[in-house]
Amino acid sequence: MWEHLDSVGAMRGIRRFAGLVAATLITCAVVAGCGGSSSSPSNSPTQPPSTPPTTTQLAQERWESMDIEEQAASLLMLYYPGTDAGATAEFVREIQPGGLVLMGDNIPADEATLADSIESWNAEAAHPLLIGIDEEGGTVTRLPSDTFPAAPQLRDGAPANTRAAFTDRGQLLHDLGITVNFGVIADVTDDPGSFIWPRVLGSTPEAASENVAAAVEGEGGSVSSTLKHFPGHGLAAGDSHISIPTSDIALDEWRESAAPPFAAGIDAGAEFVMIGHLRFPEVSDQPASLSPEWHKILRDELGFDGIVITDSMSMLLDSGEPQYADPVQNAVDSLAAGSTMVLMVAPGTTENAHALVDGIASAVQSGEIDQDTFDSAGILLMEQRLELE
Repeated sequence: MWEHLDSVGAMRGIRRFAGLVAATLITCAVVAGCGGSSSSPSNSPTQPPSTPPTTTQLAQERWESMDIEEQAASLLMLYYPGTDAGATAEFVREIQPGGLVLMGDNIPADEATLADSIESWNAEAAHPLLIGIDEEGGTVTRLPSDTFPAAPQLRDGAPANTRAAFTDRGQLLHDLGITVNFGVIADVTDDPGSFIWPRVLGSTPEAASENVAAAVEGEGGSVSSTLKHFPGHGLAAGDSHISIPTSDIALDEWRESAAPPFAAGIDAGAEFVMIGHLRFPEVSDQPASLSPEWHKILRDELGFDGIVITDSMSMLLDSGEPQYADPVQNAVDSLAAGSTMVLMVAPGTTENAHALVDGIASAVQSGEIDQDTFDSAGILLMEQRLELE
């Protein structure tokens, strides 16, 4: 890629308080009567108690208080290289991204110090950062301490085992201050030669659906879960890190073979779906990450109302297809298509980050990104961030 008061004492205190209140009320009544005031009682209506704002209302207020560049930056989850917590904090202070993604080179030798680093990064952020990580276990593991069962042990097995493994994995991430795990593979394939085979939780739609739902349930309460790689890497041969895998299947076949694990994970409560750089020409000639059609299917057919985050947009640069050689345009196109958040890994520099922010802001101002689409994404992300306060 470019997450007790003593009961008797308490009752005595209550009675003493009630007595004081009663005495005060009697005294006030006597004083008022002796004053002989002829003024009529106030007719001012009693004001109802104020209702605290909802998270959505607070998120909208925060969003509207930001300028266009701050808003654009908040839709980015970025990578900054190395383990220098101070340098990363400076990057956060300058860019104010919506989140940071942790790669292997970001993990210190002493993992326990990562929590302190994340705390220092949040101290520089105007709003809580979403801290993401690819922690599937097994083949894709960033944390050496994650020795919990992964796809090779869990595939096609009892969902209870998957739930337990992801409960432990989620707690590990939570304890380190990581808030989003890009760790639930909802792809399905029965081909051991497939690029994605070592990572899938089921070789059939049924087995994958059960284990995907169990993984999401296991992580619940510890970290936000992410289903990936929508619309499904199992049907599209090839490695999306170096190409755009393509499948010629029809949409009806996709609904039967690839959609069920994503639907199961959504029903289980997954907060994020990662949309992949996968091409299904029967639906769209564009990679799904840039395709309005696939975003619409995810929202309307599968009923997902959470955060759609792209797979790292830097992967499109390595696809070899010249129309995807501009990372800023790729980011703009993904947001215009309906993504909520753009994930960008390499290269992690302030210059590249500023270019992304400026490009997105300009696209909103020109109308290339619809204003309502932009606002909806920003408010949805801000709601997720406010849950961390």
